[in-house]
Amino acid sequence: MELYLHSLSFTANIVAPIFFIVFLGYLLKRLKVIDEGFIHTASKLVFVITLPTLVFMSISRTDFQAVFNPQQLGFVLISTFISFIALWAIGKYWIKRPEDLGVFIQGAFRSNYGIIGLAVSYNLFSDSGLAQASLLLALVIPMYNVLSIVALTIPAQRSGASNIGSTLYEIIKNPLIIAVLLALPFSYFGFKLPEIAQNTGRYFANLTLPLALLAIGGSLNLASLRNTSSQATWATLSKLVFIPLVLTIAAWLYGFKGQDLAMMMVLFGCPTAAASFVMAKSMGGNAELAANIILMTTLGSVLTLSAGIYLLRVIAII
Repeated sequence: MELYLHSLSFTANIVAPIFFIVFLGYLLKRLKVIDEGFIHTASKLVFVITLPTLVFMSISRTDFQAVFNPQQLGFVLISTFISFIALWAIGKYWIKRPEDLGVFIQGAFRSNYGIIGLAVSYNLFSDSGLAQASLLLALVIPMYNVLSIVALTIPAQRSGASNIGSTLYEIIKNPLIIAVLLALPFSYFGFKLPEIAQNTGRYFANLTLPLALLAIGGSLNLASLRNTSSQATWATLSKLVFIPLVLTIAAWLYGFKGQDLAMMMVLFGCPTAAASFVMAKSMGGNAELAANIILMTTLGSVLTLSAGIYLLRVIAII
């Protein structure tokens, strides 16, 4: 009994602070303390400045050899691609509208790892978890974007060439990708930033997660739950239950354990990325369905991520 209570306390300490801040953002928006202008500005500030700074600082201060795991990166790449194909194969048989099919596929595989994932990874494993999560993030950012373009263009039989080209350009100039590439020489060769640069960077990095989580909470619209469809429900179950359960067990059977396994469970089990709504809306997908999937997975991940961390703790994996 003591083990279970200790594991429950451990899980609450990891997950609760993250979602308390998300809920606070929702509450502050309802009380009109923050508004859409704040949410837009905060999201842009996080994406362009503070999150890249956090990623750079976490990788640059970590021994590259200690966190670089090509087997883990390869497993994430292959398993994400397989789950993408499986979702497409299953979805096309019961989702008839192409604008719904692409959104369903994207919503069921694309994780909000850049915010929720980094926050959970840091709470679990401190700086080493943050650095390892940053390398995973550098892998999944381009993969998620390219696969999302494919999912949103092919079912609707739109020409995706120009979209893919523009997306590849956006990936190349993505601040997070640039931050990872700039940080890798510091990590690999052991370069050190001047103390004044480290202190300044630390201030910006410390802004990231609270500001991003407040923006996520402020953007939630619980009223839209009244319009939830079966497609949003199945996408949510796929994103939070089926995919993380199957892929985490597969990773364990493959031989991953400890921090590596926990990091992948968090990656697979994160809620759907908010960027999926923007992409769906700009490419003619069902934007309302995309918004509902984001909302449902964000709320549901409070339970599913907690359950996943709790189970890994009980069976002594973390």
